[in-house]
Amino acid sequence: MSVNSSMVLDTISRKKVRGIPTWMIHIMDINLLDEIAGVDPGTYLKEPEQTYLKAQKNIGVNFIDQFIPENPLSMTGEGFGSSTQRGATTGIERIVLDGITIDSPESVVEHLERVIFPQMCRAIEEFDQDRKVREILENERMIQEKFGSSILKVPYGFISFPVFRYGLYGYENYFMAYALYPEIIEKDFSLQADYAQVHNRAAARAITEGKMPLLYRLDHDMADSRGTLVSVKSLEKIWLPHFERSIREVAKIPGMNLIWHCDGNLMEMIPMLLDTGIKGFQGFQYEAGMDYKKICRMKARDGDSLIIIAGVSVTTTLPFGTPDAVRREMKWLVEEGPEAGLFLGASSSITPNTRRENILTLIEGLRYYREHGRA
Repeated sequence: MSVNSSMVLDTISRKKVRGIPTWMIHIMDINLLDEIAGVDPGTYLKEPEQTYLKAQKNIGVNFIDQFIPENPLSMTGEGFGSSTQRGATTGIERIVLDGITIDSPESVVEHLERVIFPQMCRAIEEFDQDRKVREILENERMIQEKFGSSILKVPYGFISFPVFRYGLYGYENYFMAYALYPEIIEKDFSLQADYAQVHNRAAARAITEGKMPLLYRLDHDMADSRGTLVSVKSLEKIWLPHFERSIREVAKIPGMNLIWHCDGNLMEMIPMLLDTGIKGFQGFQYEAGMDYKKICRMKARDGDSLIIIAGVSVTTTLPFGTPDAVRREMKWLVEEGPEAGLFLGASSSITPNTRRENILTLIEGLRYYREHGRA
């Protein structure tokens, strides 16, 4: 086992380690990726995966969960990239699904009842646990081979749980349906959880049989800068019970840490997520009201301290601040973070037109904290 892997695994286990490991740094500025990778300009466009990985290794990244090396092709300094497919949340003009035009909350309900619910029932009935375990194990093994020994692959992308379907129907019509037809939306959450229970038995087997790192980030945006996208009371009533049962099979793996990606202001959701067995958080839009210091002092349901993947803000500090502001924020994240179980990175993807000098300062700071920790 490499020194990098040991540092990550010890941090997941909440052991005190000298250095603070670095989570993936997802830079979407293609020219800067070339520079950090140490390759000729234009190389990323020809060899995106290889160039992306070179950049991660040159940064000194210790672990990656979500491996999306071609994602920077989706965005340019002027907006969407040429590879970006237009969808319900990326600018499509007209949403038509299975012959149904999604132009009202009623059309959302119609599509759920006619198409989605029968599909979910079939998926549950036809689910092949052994096949899914093999697929998960093979995918994680393949990615780890690409990384080599210097970066640890942490599991991601194969635990199922109930989500909002705005990505399918668009925000406006989906959330009108949520408000007007809560019984239909809850039926959807329930069926998603029914499927998740079956699916996540396979996920739990794969994690155990593959001896994977016991850290998994659940990733679904449920808030904006104002707060949760729907009322917390409605979430507690029609989403939370289904979410809790959906993750139960994985949460009960000894030593497992399910953490939640924070986008927007999720403070009202934090206690309810901890009550379901969530054991940490990643993201943090501090400027939107996320109380980092308070969260880092909370405990998981079983009394464990939380796993925290802290990051310099990609919405304020990195694009609009100065190198000194980046250094101050990193110091604050370390000083106010948990004594054990802390990782560092950026709060999310670093978009094009972010200040180059700030990104380089971030990389310099990550190196310092990997080597010196809190010293």
